[in-house]
Amino acid sequence: WLGDGIVGDDTDGHVDDLTRFVDAQTVVTAVEPDPQDPNHVSLQANLERLQAMRTEDGTPLRVIELPMPEPVWHQGERMPASYANFYIGNRTVLMPAYGQPRDAAAQIILQQCFPNRRVLALDSSDLIWGLGSFHCLTVQEPLDSL
Repeated sequence: WLGDGIVGDDTDGHVDDLTRFVDAQTVVTAVEPDPQDPNHVSLQANLERLQAMRTEDGTPLRVIELPMPEPVWHQGERMPASYANFYIGNRTVLMPAYGQPRDAAAQIILQQCFPNRRVLALDSSDLIWGLGSFHCLTVQEPLDSL
């Protein structure tokens, strides 16, 4: 339903690095503001695709832009760093952070998306070497299923 993944992704495109539902009518989607960045074109195409989508009842999908972090490098390779790889807990959202100015902007956006949860920005610099972050590391179980 979406196009290409981000640079550094070791699959055909982890959707959890690109776009995440925050409720039944709303998604956050990664955008790259730098037109010179290799992710810019594919993320812009995904944004445009999402903006044309509708929910099951025909309502336009609400699309919130989530900036990409500055490129993160490890041993000369660009890592698939993305703020979209957050984990949603019952009371908390764990957002990957990279020690960059864009971390704060991403945290504010996600906090607005999850007003009833506390969004914690946690350093994901060491995790991203494994080509994923918090969402990739977890299996979410709703509280009422336990």
